[in-house]
Amino acid sequence: MRLKNSELILNPDGSIYHLNLKPENISTDLIFVGDPDRVDKVTQHFDTIEFSTHKREFKTTTGTYKGKRVSVISTGIGADNIDIVLNELDALVNINLKTRTIKEKHTALSIVRIGTSGSLQKDIPLDSFLLSTHAMDMNGLLQSYITETISHPNIENAFVAHTNWDKNKSFPLIVSNSKALEDKITSKIIYKGMTATAGGFYGPQGRVLRLPIKDSNLNNKINSFNFNGIRVTNLEMETSAIYGLSALLGHDACSMNAIIANRALGAFSENPDKVIEDLILYTLNKIVS
Repeated sequence: MRLKNSELILNPDGSIYHLNLKPENISTDLIFVGDPDRVDKVTQHFDTIEFSTHKREFKTTTGTYKGKRVSVISTGIGADNIDIVLNELDALVNINLKTRTIKEKHTALSIVRIGTSGSLQKDIPLDSFLLSTHAMDMNGLLQSYITETISHPNIENAFVAHTNWDKNKSFPLIVSNSKALEDKITSKIIYKGMTATAGGFYGPQGRVLRLPIKDSNLNNKINSFNFNGIRVTNLEMETSAIYGLSALLGHDACSMNAIIANRALGAFSENPDKVIEDLILYTLNKIVS
């Protein structure tokens, strides 16, 4: 079936609409960062740079690190941006853009997110690295897709009961990372847990400036949730979309978080830039190992 022009949107030069990329511009090994400025902080360690483009918040640079071809892409903030990035990257490798038809042979991408986050648990210290084993969609993006094959209803229902989840909010879907990719990039220094992906930075993550929120005790309920050792360790705004869409599209994904704040203790890192730089180098070396 030929995909319609209104569904698979291409630029006049044949590149995919938002990312401004052609299939030959990317590697199948990718690093996601949120901030476009952080792309250069990763690629400054590359041996070579072969390609770079920047459109809106989406900056992509492809090169080699220790002989391995890697692409680094900035996604901007939020699950809605991840919906654009994952679908368009998948189109680059699994759809023939010239004929607008889905390829018979599937190509899997390997995606590692490098981001910053604040811990919800007192025992996860500042300046540590956290790997997300699971991600909880608190933002509703995955509700647009058919997720029965990738969700964890037992954990979800336990979480809803524990938090007395507001039925008017989007149901909190829970999805897993790629275990194979987790095994590749983990080590003894890595903390692990479930990441909750919110639909905003302030109210959706329990922050109050001038606007009151519906459930001022929600973060305490989230912190105390434990399902057979699985607990919510941090809040951010992208990981559930990365995990859910990657799983549905047949890609491997894992999220690495530099813990620069501890919300349970009210503390913030004295040198967040160093923590991020250390996580970048750790991740790069794990990807090529």
